[in-house]
Amino acid sequence: MTDQETGARTTSPRTGNGKRPSGNAVQGKPSTIRDVAARAGVSVATVSRALAGNYPVSEETRARVMTAVESLHYVVNVHAKALSGRVAGPVALVIQDITGPSLAHVAAGVEQEAAARGKLSLVCVTHGDTDREDDLVQLMREQHAAAVVLVGGAVPGEAYHRRMARYAIALDAVGSRLVLCGRPPLPEGLPVTVVEYDNKGGAFQAADHLLTAGHRRILFLGGEPLQSSSEERRAGYRQALRAHDVPYAEELDSSGLYTRVSGYRRTRDALRSGLDFTAVFAGTDMVAVGVLAALREAGLDVPGDVSLVGFDDVPFAGDLSPALTTVRVPYEEVGRTAVRLALGSEERLAGDDHVVLSTQLVIRQSVGRMP
Repeated sequence: MTDQETGARTTSPRTGNGKRPSGNAVQGKPSTIRDVAARAGVSVATVSRALAGNYPVSEETRARVMTAVESLHYVVNVHAKALSGRVAGPVALVIQDITGPSLAHVAAGVEQEAAARGKLSLVCVTHGDTDREDDLVQLMREQHAAAVVLVGGAVPGEAYHRRMARYAIALDAVGSRLVLCGRPPLPEGLPVTVVEYDNKGGAFQAADHLLTAGHRRILFLGGEPLQSSSEERRAGYRQALRAHDVPYAEELDSSGLYTRVSGYRRTRDALRSGLDFTAVFAGTDMVAVGVLAALREAGLDVPGDVSLVGFDDVPFAGDLSPALTTVRVPYEEVGRTAVRLALGSEERLAGDDHVVLSTQLVIRQSVGRMP
């Protein structure tokens, strides 16, 4: 039915002072800052200052602007503000693999702290591809991310330092911040925040616990060669051997992936080859799960025949049978600290931009004493 048929009188919307609203608001299109200025009877610059909240604007003028914003349903163009450098975008977590329980807990910590500070968080997965990492960091730079958090071990060296320095300088140029979590630190003088956890100290505790229980032939199932976290855990293992005057045996030192399958295969192969060992130090709890499967398949009891320790203290570690003795890493705190330092300029200015979080040995039922 038409307006004439219903007898309804068609009127045009008017402002509080009797004037028609200007611009796109009449046509049903998104309102612009010019529409707000016209409705409030002020300049565009005054609207911008009132919305920014960091320029001197009278309370009366600010109230008129906010009334116009509300009546026109005006939405601030956040992207435009980001391009002008006046507002930072999300916190981006760039991670190798999101399926692992330890890295997932880092992501949870990043999300929690970002949310607490009113920031969105993005998770970007590289699958270990450095080219993809380059592309993601560049994309986050273009999006004016508040911070870019890189998580996971890396192979230290000149090439690594060059890449990370390039990231740090490029992000800093747009007001963003590079944070390295569990990665080798960079030389001083670069705009980067580093959050580490004590891999070497934790590995020393785990190996020392086995050695104190009387074990002298400890099979060490480490990570990939040259990876920073893997080498730090290997260093802690070897330091504990030296502290107990136990000779290092190369045949007991195994490198591989930090996966359940890798733990199973390496333990199975060691048993089939007749390698003599009374304990296993698994580089991660996921590796330890594979070790348990291989030992049980061979008819061996844990800890009656072979003792076992892990690393990470993922949620299921205490639910294994037997409950796994392992090293607890505060992964969620790693993520929270990364965001806190990246967004807390005062803390950075105070020199608090390189933090090493402690690890802790959690003793359960998977280690037995030697007779």
